[in-house]
Amino acid sequence: MVDKMASVGRMLLRRRVLDCSGEETRFARCLSTLDLVALGVGSTLGAGVYVLAGEVAREKAGPAIVLCFLVAALSSMLAGLCYAEFGARVPKTGSAYLYSYVTVGEIWAFITGWNLILSYVIGTASVARAWSSTFDNLIEQKISSFFKTFMAMKVPGHVLAEYPDLFALVLILLLTGLLAFGVSESALVNKIFTGINLVVLGFVIMSGFVKGNTANWNLTLDNFINDTNITSPEKVENSFGSGGFAPFGFSGVLSGAATCFYAFVGFDCIATTSEEAKNPMRSIPVGIVASLLICFFAYFGVSAALTLMMPYYKLNTQSPLPEAFSYVGWSPARYIVAVGSLCALSTSLLGSMFPMPRVIYAMAEDGLLFRALSSMNKRTKTPLLATVVSGFVAALMAFLFDLAALVDLMSIGTLLAYSLVAVCVLILRYQPGTLNSSSQSEKLMELVGGEKVAVSGDSGDEYGPDSEDHIPRERFSAKLLLVPSRDVPTKMSGTIVYATTAIISVLITLLCVVLAVNLDELMVGQPIWVTVCIVLALLCFFCVIIIWRQPESKEALTFKVPLLPWLPLFSVFVNIYLMMQLDLATWCRFAVWMGIGFLIYFCYGIWNSTEALNSNQRKYVSSTKNKSPIYLGGDESEVEGISP
Repeated sequence: MVDKMASVGRMLLRRRVLDCSGEETRFARCLSTLDLVALGVGSTLGAGVYVLAGEVAREKAGPAIVLCFLVAALSSMLAGLCYAEFGARVPKTGSAYLYSYVTVGEIWAFITGWNLILSYVIGTASVARAWSSTFDNLIEQKISSFFKTFMAMKVPGHVLAEYPDLFALVLILLLTGLLAFGVSESALVNKIFTGINLVVLGFVIMSGFVKGNTANWNLTLDNFINDTNITSPEKVENSFGSGGFAPFGFSGVLSGAATCFYAFVGFDCIATTSEEAKNPMRSIPVGIVASLLICFFAYFGVSAALTLMMPYYKLNTQSPLPEAFSYVGWSPARYIVAVGSLCALSTSLLGSMFPMPRVIYAMAEDGLLFRALSSMNKRTKTPLLATVVSGFVAALMAFLFDLAALVDLMSIGTLLAYSLVAVCVLILRYQPGTLNSSSQSEKLMELVGGEKVAVSGDSGDEYGPDSEDHIPRERFSAKLLLVPSRDVPTKMSGTIVYATTAIISVLITLLCVVLAVNLDELMVGQPIWVTVCIVLALLCFFCVIIIWRQPESKEALTFKVPLLPWLPLFSVFVNIYLMMQLDLATWCRFAVWMGIGFLIYFCYGIWNSTEALNSNQRKYVSSTKNKSPIYLGGDESEVEGISP
């Protein structure tokens, strides 16, 4: 019984062996660094910039919204840096799914990939409906009025939409055709729309500084009463706060920052382009960091312009920019804003649809989803079937369903992916050897003049052949937690980091649950919950010290996350805390989605995964030939070795 459980555990946690030295990618390598920056900006800088700034400034932060976007950008940059390092380390398609697979195991990879698919499908459908609604507003609700009159769907339970959104359906199908046609054509369309969007936002920012009034950042109670004739203390507190730059205080800034964090979601689509970028190890880190910086300056500028143009308590939460331009006497500018909004929605839609088939393709190629979905069109070099299937599902959801209740599910998938990528970066930086990468294979080939080479040392995992045969096998002792035996990573130090990271992840999750559920009790200083938080925080700090004391890998990479282990762990904390803010209904829907996923995985994926087949083959070879792992060159390139 114990042996069977151990065997199942090994199957769930088996890690993918990376082999980038073999055949060339099946994708077309045609994306430049500029293409990736445009893709990241287009995906991240969606319609939220035209709506979110007004909502947060009006209800949560006032003019201090600029600080909300600064805090949110710094938090998002933590996740962005972790993605950037993996982009430099793993030049294969799959994003967070693949990063999890090569580091923490198959079951975590499946959970990540399955939730990314959900996030992209819901994101695509919801943005398509938003595009349809925005266009409908421009033509005075003629589309919605027609469908509500002739095709109304009055179904109890608010599961289906009020009417089938034919416009959103056609829009998604058109973009599905564009993506299936070729990645370079899609990138060109994305660059055009992103460029228009940035020009419009530039116009908004300059208008704000020309027509703005700095007095709107230092409003008093007299200004509010004179403008609104409201004197009720309760209404004054809700609508005006205390006035000044931060009228709702520090708590308002933090609450606004949590909302603004989601405005930076989307840059991770760049990480799915590893096999389509011309130089992924350079372009992906640059693309992620540059796109986040551009988005921050855009959000910061628009929010500053908006709060300078009119008092924050007068902002319209649904369409703040047109109202602001009307307030300063520039009403015709609303049409420029409308064009920018439609372009932003178009690029955001493309940004949601672009990575979706690539994650499905990566999972299908690894055998965790049905292998037919990994079929590649030879002419366009795009995952055709995955593109068509995912586009059809998203189009159907946009056509029929009310997505308001499902939008929070996107957050779980995205935040879970961010957390796992941060954990994976932390673990890999303290492991011996290197991931089996093309750069490593090139070094091996140079040593023998291009001939096949046998590598001594049984690495026993996917980390490369940094041979440790001459080092006696270490035994664990408590002293090794704080005083490692060597100044370079060993298998024991790597295992210590692996285990400690798992423990601190659990501790951070517990701490976030306590903070989310008992925040009011903590604010009034209730001793029991304050004590629990202090104990959990001290245990986390001790785990951080253990990780910090372990030797770090000296592997050369084009980009590395700074400030290890603090930065990735803080990223994990931020992401898990935001996940804990979601309501119970969202977690119940998440459980249903995961139930469907586990049914597919345990009935199909676990038995048909490429690693399962390779593991069986390697066991057979090792039983007939007592050899070290070998690296084969050319088209036959493969790695033999048992993944734990």
